[in-house]
Amino acid sequence: MVDTIELTGIRAFGYHGVLEHERTDGQEFAVDLRLDVDTALAASSDQLADTVDYAAVAQAVVRVIEGEPVDLIETLAHTIADVVLIDPRVQAVQVRVHKPQAPIPVRVDGVSVSIKRSRS
Repeated sequence: MVDTIELTGIRAFGYHGVLEHERTDGQEFAVDLRLDVDTALAASSDQLADTVDYAAVAQAVVRVIEGEPVDLIETLAHTIADVVLIDPRVQAVQVRVHKPQAPIPVRVDGVSVSIKRSRS
């Protein structure tokens, strides 16, 4: 059985980007996650230990965003997926990284990259 846990709008400040000012000034990033998990055991036991602790997942995502700078949000998305998949209960993860203040020459609400990774 595959169920879904979603976390939307995980926000943290990071120094990711190709341009020098992105590395020196930094900016806020936002991440949305969709975790494929089997929630049957947790539903029957009503115990946090039997499911993915989404608070711990959110904290791990923040550590990645606040951590070692990378040039591309594609790289950031892959790193986040790898960290989330450490928990063996997560069968697959979809990661969307938003860069609301992407330095591009036209007005946009933001730029994002979405990836999906699974254990297979």
